[in-house]
Amino acid sequence: MEVRKPTEEEAQEATTWPVWEKGVSEFDWEYRDKETCYIIEGAATVTAEDGKSISFKTGDWVIFEPSLKCTWKIKQPIKKHYSLG
Repeated sequence: MEVRKPTEEEAQEATTWPVWEKGVSEFDWEYRDKETCYIIEGAATVTAEDGKSISFKTGDWVIFEPSLKCTWKIKQPIKKHYSLG
């Protein structure tokens, strides 16, 4: 898992990706493929099975590796662009 600020080019490219939204909640998730996300709105913390966690918010660039098993805790409703692979 990685969280950082995107470059201007990355942020522009992400606007062509699909959008996913979810309200305040907590749920388990497993990534089959690498997923790159650009957070449009909201805030969340994701905790991997090994206990490592990342927190991110509006404007962040987040990368999840394939086979990651984790728990999402959405603190503010999330809206993100995402790309698989």
